[in-house]
Amino acid sequence: MRLSFFGAVGEVTGSCTLVETSRARVLVDFGMHQGGHNAEARNRRIPPLRAEELDAVVLTHAHIDHSGRLPVLIDEGYRGRIHATPATIELCDILLRDSAHIQQGDADRLNRRRKSSGRRPAEPLYTETEVGQIMQRFDASHYGKPTEVAPGIAITYHDAGHILGSAWVEMDIEDTDQDGKPITKKIVFSGDIGPYGAPLLRDPVAPPACDALILESTYGDRDHKSLEGTVDELSVILNNARTARGKVIIPSFAVGRTQQMIYFIGQLERAGKLPNPRVYIDSPMAIKATTLYRRHREVFDDECWDIINSGESCLDYPGIKFTRTPDESRSINALGGGVIVVSASGMCTGGRVLHHLRHGLPREETHVVIVGYQGDGSLGRRIVEGQNPIRVMGRMVDVNAHIHTLGGFSAHAGQSDLVKWATPALASKPRVILNHGEDRQRGILSKLLGEKFGVEAAMPRYRDVVEV
Repeated sequence: MRLSFFGAVGEVTGSCTLVETSRARVLVDFGMHQGGHNAEARNRRIPPLRAEELDAVVLTHAHIDHSGRLPVLIDEGYRGRIHATPATIELCDILLRDSAHIQQGDADRLNRRRKSSGRRPAEPLYTETEVGQIMQRFDASHYGKPTEVAPGIAITYHDAGHILGSAWVEMDIEDTDQDGKPITKKIVFSGDIGPYGAPLLRDPVAPPACDALILESTYGDRDHKSLEGTVDELSVILNNARTARGKVIIPSFAVGRTQQMIYFIGQLERAGKLPNPRVYIDSPMAIKATTLYRRHREVFDDECWDIINSGESCLDYPGIKFTRTPDESRSINALGGGVIVVSASGMCTGGRVLHHLRHGLPREETHVVIVGYQGDGSLGRRIVEGQNPIRVMGRMVDVNAHIHTLGGFSAHAGQSDLVKWATPALASKPRVILNHGEDRQRGILSKLLGEKFGVEAAMPRYRDVVEV
């Protein structure tokens, strides 16, 4: 059996791995490439999956870098099922429709410019019609319950602690070797692993001994700042912004990070460290995702349940407002007094946060707080790197705002947590393959795993094939 890698190798987006046995072909994730000048072109370059011959698709979680190209499979001839946890299916319906809406808007704006020059009209990668069609192909698989997805291939989802519904995959394979003798293999796909002790969600479940471990390496080179210290730092920033014209802009992933921000600001308010905060959640997708989080309380951790049992809410408190319309969003521009704006997208590659940045970056009273990973080439990465002036929504903007980077809020495990999670599997000396990480991060983690566990971790490139 073999694994072919068509994304998230040497980078952190575009997750896509093809599993092939003598009896079946299964795709694990089919995500979008994000960030960089050629991301759109790469998303349109469909890898040689032979979609019409796939037996199944297995999805680890709903983030667009793992799910974002699933609707493309419709036109590629895929007719099978897509397996995911129930919460992931609901999140995909939100995220994929939003993705289609953004693409259509981008195409419409581009076509208005192209019309006068007679150039060929741009087309979105997919539309909401394709999203509706692909959503009909989802089947729910619950944590801890084996599901046969293809001939000789069964999967079991386990809680990954990354975002709502996220899972790592235990894949049990029955196949034959070159001599026709039956063989069995267990492959573990980490998906994206969350940190231990993060709020809202339960900690990731440990993996078993296995024959192959495909391990993410987003932060394979380092640990995050302590969560407690990061929250204290956030408290200082939010309180310092409480001036007449002060404002805090927090670019935030709509799923996962926004809910963390709501939680931590609420914790500061409950502890008396941030009296009467005014918080605007300015992202239609984040609002829908927050509603979904509230509905799936079965995945909450003990700390969150303590808050609920005390009669309060983890994700709601006085002073928080959800801005649903563009007019409500624009009205925030006139506000000051330390108002907090949490808006998507997290890497500043689109969404309402762009108009907040265009309006706020030139102002010295503005504080921009970066609370998540910024992909290479993204606007968020360029802000962090100090580019000034910077292009936002087609205009060059001076950067006079205070830029803060807080590294402790990541939904990805840092190096120590990755090793902690993988240790039970690594003890069996499996074939280790590092994905979902840039080369520096993969290289450092590979060296560490070799020194500590005596395993040689492979670092495949795009279209590389690894035999298991």
